[in-house]
Amino acid sequence: MSTPALFKWRHFLPEIILLHVRWYCRYSLSYRDLEAMMQERGVEVDHSTINRWVLRYAPELDKRIRTHLKTTNDSWRVDETYIKIKGVWKYLYRAVDSQGNTLDFMLSAKRDGKAAARFFRKVLKGQHTQAPRVITVDKNAAYPAAIETLKDDETIDKKTELRQSKYLNNLIEQDHRNIKRIVKPMMGFRTFNSARRTLRGIEAMNMIRKGQLQGIGPGSSVSQARFIEALFGIVA
Repeated sequence: MSTPALFKWRHFLPEIILLHVRWYCRYSLSYRDLEAMMQERGVEVDHSTINRWVLRYAPELDKRIRTHLKTTNDSWRVDETYIKIKGVWKYLYRAVDSQGNTLDFMLSAKRDGKAAARFFRKVLKGQHTQAPRVITVDKNAAYPAAIETLKDDETIDKKTELRQSKYLNNLIEQDHRNIKRIVKPMMGFRTFNSARRTLRGIEAMNMIRKGQLQGIGPGSSVSQARFIEALFGIVA
């Protein structure tokens, strides 16, 4: 979708909309926090409006950065963490490589072999990911079953090694913390769809923060902001 069509009928400039989406998906802020912060700057925007912006543009941010991601390596760390939706815990499958770079993520209602296999297939479709040489997981029995299924249908190479080791998976467990830190002020999601769309923005900003974009280093928040604006066709 073109940028003019993407922001059509909005009462705020695209720069202001993207600023709210970036901050909400990057920092530990609630919608009301952002509303108050912008009031101090003379911008009157309701928290419910910010919510609609995040649900609309967070998935678009994730979509647009994909072709700009650096290639990851073939050593995968896979794990799932818990996300509360309407008072019920659901599962966020996540994978990083041995350098801590995000491979992909998937929100799932279930935590079983079918969900794990579906997640692995999603990771393999990524333009920035390599086929795994080794996959490190915890002791969850669903993972060996999922890997066996994928080897049987030749989705992954039969020589791919599966390692079940909680100690070796510390890297991704540490990476979960950044996601959980940002999700915490939200105090749970109301619907599965709102959680899925919001998490796409949070994971996208996490990848940007870690320096996974080509030509944009970690910690360079100004460069990252300018890059995102350029992705959406906004000229300073």
